[in-house]
Amino acid sequence: MLKGLISKLSNWLERNKIVSNLEVFQDFIIISLCLGLFCVMLMRLTDMFFSFLHPLDLRQVTSDILFILILVELFRLLIDHLQQQRTSVTAAVEITIVSALREVILRGVLEIPRDQILGIAVFLVVLTGIMMALPWISRFVEQTKITNQETTDKTQLLAENTIVAE
Repeated sequence: MLKGLISKLSNWLERNKIVSNLEVFQDFIIISLCLGLFCVMLMRLTDMFFSFLHPLDLRQVTSDILFILILVELFRLLIDHLQQQRTSVTAAVEITIVSALREVILRGVLEIPRDQILGIAVFLVVLTGIMMALPWISRFVEQTKITNQETTDKTQLLAENTIVAE
């Protein structure tokens, strides 16, 4: 019995099994987040439709619509993460930009202090810079991978030739 327990424990502690178990757990967390986001979207949509029964507050309706769009984009980001096992930086930056603009729209530009407007503007410029730089950075990383692969192939070829020559 002890031997069986030890073999099961050693099998479970293998690196590949640990990684696959953690990936399953991570997928469970992401699925839970997706379900939670979906429920929040439904509740916000219901609240928004019930708010149409009262006198229309354009600022509140705009805020609700933008918030639901942000939730939809977050939902899409999580679905993409489940499918591809990586997170899209571009989508995350877009969501952040829309979130920042939602806050400005919600409070109104005239009601926000000048320092906060300046901070939001700098923040948006930095996020835009990140979005503009992403294609360039991805091309640079791909070229580096290709160069590293070629270097590795040449090193392996040299090592094989050295072994054959000896």
